[in-house]
Amino acid sequence: MAVLHAWRSARVTPLGELYAPPRVTAALIRLTVQVVLVASLWNGLYQQTGTTAGLDREQAVTYAVMAVLASRLRELDQYAGRDTVLQHMHFGTIVYWYLRPLAPQRYYALRALGEQLYGFAWALAGLALCLAAGVVRPPGSAAVAGVFALSLLLGQLVLYYVMLVIDQLCFWTLRNGAAMLILVFAQNLLSGVYAPLWFFPDWFITLSSFLPFQATLSVPLSLYVGRIPLSDAAFQLCVQACWVLVLALFTRFLWRRAALRVVSQGG
Repeated sequence: MAVLHAWRSARVTPLGELYAPPRVTAALIRLTVQVVLVASLWNGLYQQTGTTAGLDREQAVTYAVMAVLASRLRELDQYAGRDTVLQHMHFGTIVYWYLRPLAPQRYYALRALGEQLYGFAWALAGLALCLAAGVVRPPGSAAVAGVFALSLLLGQLVLYYVMLVIDQLCFWTLRNGAAMLILVFAQNLLSGVYAPLWFFPDWFITLSSFLPFQATLSVPLSLYVGRIPLSDAAFQLCVQACWVLVLALFTRFLWRRAALRVVSQGG
């Protein structure tokens, strides 16, 4: 029965997209356009130069395209299923999360796992096509591929907890729309989605090193393209693991505090 509950929870958001073929088509078109435009942009930027900020043209294009593909890992339309924390807080239905046989924190984690597995299928298919077309270059060695995979896993855990913190804020603010917009912008900027962090001023890089955002994407992709050597990989992986531990403990504390604010009557 526990396995059945887990399976049903994990497939909530992916089914919402698969049952609406136009959404799948739109996601495919959007992802294709993004990859083509990003690859064209960075190829154009490197026409008149060899190496900039420690990256050559192939490294920069690979980094940028893989950043676009990685964005698919957590880019599902949760609002379509009317199962976001924000919506439940607005309609007063968050109480049902606490009346089910499945604990709310477990349900939230399982649903996020299903979303990431679905997004991973998209990202993996896109990476395979980009490798076959020569848009991105393969990892330098099997060791690099292994370290990248581990770093990407840790990065997604960090991202999961960061998103969870924002959702948990709803238990105190009721609305987190503005916070979510700020988070998305900060996440994309400080994690290196818009551009690798090495293109930014030193003070910006130093500031970002004290925040968890670069651990979500910048570190894994930097290891993949070789901007961070394997000799520094152990330190970077330890930093990511520390962020996972700190955020896991913090969100666990917030779950306990949030439960005290939920009542079964009155929304």
